[in-house]
Parts: sequence; structure tokens; C-alpha cells
Amino acid sequence: MGRGYIVEDAVEGYLSELCGQNACPVSGLLIGQSSVQRNFVVMAIRTPEKEESTAAHRNSLDKEWVTEHARQVSRMLPGGLSVLGFFIIDENDAKDAVTTLQYLVFAVENLISSEHLCDLADEDITDRVTLHINPKTRKVICRTVDIRDQKSMAKPADWRYQSGVCSSWSKVSCSLNVSMLVPMPNSQTSTLSMTKQLKEQLMLWANQIGKGAFLIDGQKLPEDAELTTGQKRSVTQAFTAQLLVTPDKRTTDVVQQCEGSISVRGAIHGTAFLHSNKPKARLAEKLLKKDVVSTVFTRIQMLLEELQISEEEGSDSSRDRNKTDLFYLPCRVYCPLKLAGPVCVCDYQFSDEGLSEVTDRLKEMLDIDVAVEDLDHTHETLAKVKERDVIAEPAVGTTEVQKPNRNNFLGVAMATAIALLATAASMLYLSEV
Repeated sequence: MGRGYIVEDAVEGYLSELCGQNACPVSGLLIGQSSVQRNFVVMAIRTPEKEESTAAHRNSLDKEWVTEHARQVSRMLPGGLSVLGFFIIDENDAKDAVTTLQYLVFAVENLISSEHLCDLADEDITDRVTLHINPKTRKVICRTVDIRDQKSMAKPADWRYQSGVCSSWSKVSCSLNVSMLVPMPNSQTSTLSMTKQLKEQLMLWANQIGKGAFLIDGQKLPEDAELTTGQKRSVTQAFTAQLLVTPDKRTTDVVQQCEGSISVRGAIHGTAFLHSNKPKARLAEKLLKKDVVSTVFTRIQMLLEELQISEEEGSDSSRDRNKTDLFYLPCRVYCPLKLAGPVCVCDYQFSDEGLSEVTDRLKEMLDIDVAVEDLDHTHETLAKVKERDVIAEPAVGTTEVQKPNRNNFLGVAMATAIALLATAASMLYLSEV
């Protein structure tokens, strides 16, 4: 027998509404949290339609489009939430649907894992859920697949709806200063090699985060200590955490020749949500550290993608030697789910965007309606960099923000990417050496 899933009853209403739209097949993501004892599903998200889709293509499943949607959604999930699997609403034979769902599970896992700095740990839950619904009979077939073994058979699983699944979940949050310098030894850097070098250096920083001390409300708790001991488990608990990180001298005291660097600096806000089934301090530490690492990596990836688009649009490739370029990394904005409890999703707002663009993106990617006033953007604000912050760079005459331009970012001596997240304002400097 496979695993059992406790599902927020709002998901039942959402899937039922999709069944009544007479548009098959409909695919989407299942979002939640897995634990050794229980698995929780708190959201179902329909895959958005392609604007250029024809009537013929709407009757088939675009697997590349589905997996790309899953990758984008995974970036919008804070600590404790992840893509647990897929659903398909289709009148066709369930066996064919299960085969398609299994393919999607492995394809998405490969794509999402490529954006992670850490591999799966031995204690991580590796089962993913697949759900097939016949829109006419409303018959539901739930199975799980083990992503560690592509030859594994799908196992039957229990799918049970319940109200208020995350109403008493705990929330753990922290702010963390970030300061890292990523050397770029090759002046003719390609996007691929640059991303690889950034990822390698960020992995060293992620290891420092992993070794850092984790405090809850100023105290170091035993790993097996229950966060809600002595508290009413039916009440939401919020905890403030601190991460105390000591730089590793073996990675900082290294002399190497390079033609430029990317410097990431600032402060970020991390958040993790924990299920209410006796959550332990060990789980809170793991989920919050994972969120801190992933949110930094996500922002840098987003900026690189913006720079790539800029180059493809044929932006001016001219660049002064010995120049420092300044770029803002996006700020984190939280969006509460319309459920009882603290659970939120998030998005990233660039400096040239308004909050209305964030709400549009939340609708497109997560299929949720939210007003601007419902967004929580108080934890992170764009940094205001003063001239003295960059005076150490020899040829800086101004701190004016340049529009991201990949031609200015690639094919030259690489510079300094400084993520200034002043509670968490983000910024990026690029400078030649």
C-alpha cells in the first residue's frame, strides 16, 4: 500500500469545479508537505493554457509546458511547501493517464532538482503523488511513485479530504545577512559556465548555512524537541529563528587568479511552515535553512534570465572597462492563502514592477485571486545604495542603476553581483578587475 494523503477540502472544491468545465484533459500540480507519518496537500494548481494553443492542441497534454510551469511554481513556494505531484482530469483510460503522470513526476523532479543546491538526503520523502479524475464519473485514482527509482511501480494511495488541514501549522521565520564573493576566472564567460560557477560557489555558502547554529526565540533546542510542547496544538504558533553562520576559512582564505567577480550582499527574509503533527526543532531547522538557500539562488537565477532576455533582444553591447554595474535583485513578496492558518506562497518583485504585476503573476501561475492590499511586502524593501558603498571599486562614478543587459554581463571580465536585501533589499554589482 502506498502513502496516505490528507487533503484540504478546498482542493476538493477546486478539482470539482475543473471537472465541470468540460475541457479535457486538464492537468495541474499538487502542493503540500510530506513527513514520515503523514502527507498533506493544501493546494491544487491548474496548468495555465498557452496563449497560442489551437483547439487541436488543447485536447492533448503539452508535457514541456506542464513541467516548465512546475519549475516556475516551485520557485514561489516557501520552506515547507513543495510540488508533491500531479493531477489529470481526463475521460480517457486511467492506465494511460497513470503512465503520463509518472513521466511528468520524473521529468519535473529532474528539472526542479537542477535548480537546487543540495541533493536529496537519505531521510527525505521521495514518494510523489499522482491523481487521475474522471470528470463524468468523478472516480478518483490515487497512486504514488518513488522518484529514486524510475523503474518502480506505482502504488495505490489513500486520498482523504479534511477541513482546516493547515489551520494549526507553525510558522518559523528569520532574517539573515548575506555576504559572498564569487570569482569569475574567465573573461569570455558563457551563460552556462557562469551559472555553473555561481552554483559551485553558492554550494559552499549553502554548506556554511547548513553548519550554522539554529536558535528558536534565542534558544538552542534539542533536535527532537517539539516546537509546540506545552502549547495548544489547535492554535497557530509563530516562532522567530536566528541562524548564526561562521565563514569557513578554507573557502575564504584562498588566492586565485580571476578577471572579475560577482559579490552578493544584503539581508533576506526566510520562512518555513511546519505541519501540526508534533513538529520537531530538527524539521524547523531543515526547512528554514533550505528556504534561505533556495530564495537566494532563485533570485540570482531570475536575474540571469533577465540578462539573457536583454541580450536576445539586441541590447547595446558596449561597455567601459573597469566599470561597476549595479543591478537590483528582486524582493520577496508574500501572499496568504485563503485558508485558515498561516500558510503563504510568495513571488519576487523587480525594482521596475508594481504590486499589481505580482497579483497578475499569482493569478497566472497559481490560479489564485488576490488584491494588492492582501500582499505582505513589509519584510523586504529595495536597498538604497550610497556612493560610499561602492567607492572601493576604482572606476565608479555613479551608483545609478543600470537596466539588466546580458551583453554587458557576458563576454567581458566579470564583475560583482551584490544582492543587497536590506530586510531584504536586493542589489547586484558587476565590475571588471
